Amino acid sequence: MIVASFVSYLLTLSIESANAVGVGEPNARTGDEIVVCGQFFHTTAPVVLWMDPGGYDAYRVERRFAPLEKAEWDFSREEAKLDTPNRYGIRQDKLTPEQLEQVRGGGWTLPLLQDVVDQFVMHYDVCGTSERCFQVLHDSRGLSVHFMLDIDGTIYQTLDLKERAWHATISNSRSIGVEIASIGAYPADKKSVLDKWYVTDDDGVVHLRPPRTIGHIGVRTKPFYGKPARQELINGTIQGQELYQYDFTPEQYDSLIKLTATLSRVFPKIECTYPRDAEGDLIPHVLTDQEWRDFHGVLGHYHVQRNKTDPGPAFDWPKVIDGAQALLKQSR
Repeated sequence: MIVASFVSYLLTLSIESANAVGVGEPNARTGDEIVVCGQFFHTTAPVVLWMDPGGYDAYRVERRFAPLEKAEWDFSREEAKLDTPNRYGIRQDKLTPEQLEQVRGGGWTLPLLQDVVDQFVMHYDVCGTSERCFQVLHDSRGLSVHFMLDIDGTIYQTLDLKERAWHATISNSRSIGVEIASIGAYPADKKSVLDKWYVTDDDGVVHLRPPRTIGHIGVRTKPFYGKPARQELINGTIQGQELYQYDFTPEQYDSLIKLTATLSRVFPKIECTYPRDAEGDLIPHVLTDQEWRDFHGVLGHYHVQRNKTDPGPAFDWPKVIDGAQALLKQSR
């Protein structure tokens, strides 16, 4: 009996020793985590946070790409005509006065945020790369988005998801946003823009090739040779307008599927579905006010605003949603 107790005591000491964390010991990330209310959640996709080397920090007042001596707010306000040093705000909708006072200091609990957030909004950035997207949003327009998805599948998180990013007007307080790197979709008389970004080789294979005129593109994978997931130029009608667009890269779809599944798991009110009509088909235009209020899930920017067409006709909704649903079933 004494021997058994002593063995049990030694086993307990061994377990406690293995689980002990020493003062000042680093707790390294694995590189796939996103941040929600200061907590890490795995996505299994490559993620670069705003606090990581090479990340994009939407908390900073200074312009990221301006010369250092002219990056501070006084210069930014004058040169970029920005109205406020902040590019984000507080998710105020649905909060009681007491809750608003709590979160003003950053005091979001995960359950409170889960009660507020119920939409995931898809954008294309019309910039082509995430580096250029952040430059335009943060340095020039005074806007923000939670995630940017680069052409190589790298996800950049610029803010904790507790913040109200400025990306989709009326949906900002209830949504999370992602800007997917793509030059966008165009009507027939302007689709020549696509020829500057996509080339067809002698074998008829279409390649994504950013024009030399944009200079450094900041893609994390070096070298990266991108191709649209579907080779044909895709056309479709968004907001009643026929548009042409090349598909996103397979790397982008892979990461987006994983991010969508992660957000649906972390935020139970973000249902893993997209806006559909009575026949079950994708709604290709802005939702009515009532439809927008009632919708809890994944939607496009064009579902929120009548003057928007992103993520465009090439965005493969079934691929993303079916893929995310499959991942959710696997992880139960």
